[in-house]
Amino acid sequence: MKEEIMLIFRKLGYALVLALFLLATFTGLTLASGTPIIKDALGHDMEWDGKIERVLCTGPGCLRLLTYLQAQDLITGVEDIEKRDIPIDPRPYFLANPSFRNMPQAGEFRGLTRPELVVSLEQVPQVIFKTFPEMGIPAARLQEATGIPVITLEYGNLINQKDRFYTSLRIMARVIGKEARAESVVSFIEENLADLAGRMKAFPESSRKTAYVGGIAYKGPHGLRSTEKGYPPFTFTGTKNVAFGGEDLRGPSSQADVSREKILEWDPEVIFIDLSTLNAPDGASAIEELRNDPLWRGLRAVRSGKIYGLLPYNWYSQNFGNILADAYFIGKVLYPECFEDIDPEARADEIFTFLVGRGVFQEMKDSFEGMAFERLELE
Repeated sequence: MKEEIMLIFRKLGYALVLALFLLATFTGLTLASGTPIIKDALGHDMEWDGKIERVLCTGPGCLRLLTYLQAQDLITGVEDIEKRDIPIDPRPYFLANPSFRNMPQAGEFRGLTRPELVVSLEQVPQVIFKTFPEMGIPAARLQEATGIPVITLEYGNLINQKDRFYTSLRIMARVIGKEARAESVVSFIEENLADLAGRMKAFPESSRKTAYVGGIAYKGPHGLRSTEKGYPPFTFTGTKNVAFGGEDLRGPSSQADVSREKILEWDPEVIFIDLSTLNAPDGASAIEELRNDPLWRGLRAVRSGKIYGLLPYNWYSQNFGNILADAYFIGKVLYPECFEDIDPEARADEIFTFLVGRGVFQEMKDSFEGMAFERLELE
């Protein structure tokens, strides 16, 4: 009997050690000391002498995270998306740093980093950060081809993967010596989310509005039928998202193309349009669909003129600053009594100034033909 008990304890011990190892590997953190252990793409603990001063970011949103840490001056090259001339560019981190366009190219977007370009850069990076590790050139293959440590990061979101987002910020910060800034970013986002929740706390559930957001970008621009079932600004304001059907939304994206019949059936009180849709081909944007297709004229949001333009949610992964700014605008539109002290445009620039170093709201609004945070005219 004693031997059986000892065997059980040994098995439990092995299981616990394995669980702690997997947790540390997943999060990049040790539990004993609280100090991040950074692992490269091959699973090796990363060691470095002196300060990291040259880095490369690859994968959707990776350079956005570095910009949040105020460390964009460390980059030695960029993906081709930073060098493109996009007429309507909805990425605040890029608008605040137009010099990215003049940086040498190290590959194509969506993680298609070119090892031969990386090693031939005038300033070869000491480390490569990569979001979406298997996208494009897989992280392990990139490390083997360049001989440069590749640190993989999970992008996360602001709903049910905040821990992944925050952990990635902290890992990146640990490598480049920006730990204090990472904690400031986490605190700033949490303060905004707490403020939004506090404003809606006393507002009765029975009086919450129904709304639909269309034109959500996903690997490019889309029309009215493209929506986000787990749209964060609706969640933060307690707004009833007509496209949400109680699904498990723990995955990286809850974007969906819904049928025209469903939108008519839902008949939301208010429609919000993600203005990334303006990048769609002629006649295919959500705004043009609402203007030109008689099918939509019976929607009560169209009849009452309750259609509004939003900053893009998703363009080269989620724009966290835009998400927070959109939540304040949506709150102002739907629940003005809870947001009477808020000027959404000024609040947006406060958010952008903190996250990317400069207020870029007006620049974005101008590129969106003045539609951002405005009621849209369909006539």
